[in-house]
Amino acid sequence: MAEFTQSTKLHNVLYDIRGPVLERAQKLEAEGHRILKLNIGNPAPFGFEAPDAILVDMIRHLPHAQGYSDSRGIFSARTAVVQYYQTRGIHNIHVDDVYLGNGVSELITLSLMALLNNGDEVLVPTPDYPLWTASVSLAGGRPVHYICDEDNEWWPDLEDLEAKITPKTKGMVIINPNNPTGAVYPQHIVQGMVDLARKHSLVVFSDEIYEKILYDGAEHINTATITGDEVLCMTFSGLSKAYRICGYRSGWLAISGPKSRAADYLEGINLLANMRMCANVPGQHAIQTALGGHQSIEDLILPGGRLKEQRDIAYRMLNEIPGVSVNQAKGALYLFPKLDPEVYPIKSDEKFALDLLESQKILVSHGTAFNWIRPDHFRLVTLPNVKDLEEAIGRIAEFLSTYKP
Repeated sequence: MAEFTQSTKLHNVLYDIRGPVLERAQKLEAEGHRILKLNIGNPAPFGFEAPDAILVDMIRHLPHAQGYSDSRGIFSARTAVVQYYQTRGIHNIHVDDVYLGNGVSELITLSLMALLNNGDEVLVPTPDYPLWTASVSLAGGRPVHYICDEDNEWWPDLEDLEAKITPKTKGMVIINPNNPTGAVYPQHIVQGMVDLARKHSLVVFSDEIYEKILYDGAEHINTATITGDEVLCMTFSGLSKAYRICGYRSGWLAISGPKSRAADYLEGINLLANMRMCANVPGQHAIQTALGGHQSIEDLILPGGRLKEQRDIAYRMLNEIPGVSVNQAKGALYLFPKLDPEVYPIKSDEKFALDLLESQKILVSHGTAFNWIRPDHFRLVTLPNVKDLEEAIGRIAEFLSTYKP
């Protein structure tokens, strides 16, 4: 009998934050163990709920959301996205430049599939949100990782970035605020990246899903405010994180810049959008209400807010563990601690994560799952309440006190 094997297109596609470590956690759960999951930025299991106004509006629209929508998305939601970017000083995005998707993830894959030929290169940060690396590979491209510098606030190293541009480079990915490091890039860094994109005629893919989750007065710079009309900018954002509705899968892609020079590429995006018919229609109805209503995320990130308090506790406790250091996150929902290789000579950070899971029943994501270059980091989600975070990091400290890789 013939065997059926996976496509060779998947040979370079990895998404290890839902890989073997998670599979082992699921088996332990099936055996009756309670696993504290600090591996996925999913607010709902930690008691974060969507604003009531969003739920009410979606429910009211359900009778009218049973059929397909326009492949780009419903007009009112796309208009709300355009109006939001106008308040941010971006005036070259129009309603037909907005595509709604089943979360940002779908739109990342769609936009790369429409652009890349086999062997084309895309600059992706390391560490990165691994869907970017995986999607470039799936589209036939080659992800080329540029360094984000831990000793400089985890900001991109512009010299390293430019050194990795070749005639095959088609695009540059900017993840700001950054997952997994929590870095928020200042004006001069974003400007420097855009200048390189302009110089080398690159498409900029700007992942801004955490743009509203900022701490300590950090300011988010929308990349499209700098790319203007000269650089093609694909801006990705959505409701999953700031509005706590990951499961509703409601995201968007907003296209700005010299669209006349990208007509053929944009036709490809439109083709792929048509092929998937449309995004989840009930989720689309959340967008107008979310963007136009009270921004409840601000109550969570300001002093006294739950997200800020949890971030602060995690940062302090991790830095108190011998041999562990971590930069403070200025945005997003994560910390990316470093394990000093002189103290913990770890050869496989995936094994470290598995050992921690077996010993303490705590699930974290290992650093190389984010395409980091050394096995000396892990990502910790700061969504649990303070009591649970204190318990979890205390148990991590206990584990490390006797850990022999």
